[in-house]
Amino acid sequence: MMSSPAPAPALENVLYEKKDGIAYVTLNRPKVLNALSQRTWQDLRAAFEDARDDATVRGVILTGAGDKAFIAGADISEIAHITAIEAEQSSRYGQDVLTLVETLGKPVIAAVNGFALGGGCETAMACTIRVASEHARFGQPEVALGIIPGGGGTQRLPRLVGKGRALQIILSGAMITAQEAYRIGLVNEVVPATDLIRAPRRS
Repeated sequence: MMSSPAPAPALENVLYEKKDGIAYVTLNRPKVLNALSQRTWQDLRAAFEDARDDATVRGVILTGAGDKAFIAGADISEIAHITAIEAEQSSRYGQDVLTLVETLGKPVIAAVNGFALGGGCETAMACTIRVASEHARFGQPEVALGIIPGGGGTQRLPRLVGKGRALQIILSGAMITAQEAYRIGLVNEVVPATDLIRAPRRS
């Protein structure tokens, strides 16, 4: 006898729904372009742990609410008020969450619907496959704040696009288009925004 799907955890900044073997994880802070606050990282971890542990879930689709951003990076308003020690702890926590995504044991598709910058680009790179809408933009702009990518970008980006291109993206802090991201191997496919994700039908 098959067990029924476990109820989804209660989350504050992430929408989480399971339908027909797929878990849909949606960053839900569109007013701040789905920026990654500490609570958002915690919600992401809870959602992905649930997807990992639920035998009825065969894959995950990760995206951002709204049509402007997948994840536009860290929550700068939060970062501005933490100490160096707290920043290190926050960075390590984010890295742990992205390692969970990368090693989930089930395919994770990043449906990149807009800006994927800083921690957002790093989150996409931790996924198994990246599909981008035509207006998506990617980048690691941390250099403008005097810091380096702290969520694994210095490691995953060279593996995907090669050392030279990775250094150019990291050291320039410039954004690249979805088409350029596809050309260099950062994304697997570029599609019209209307084809990016098929929302689950409510029963």
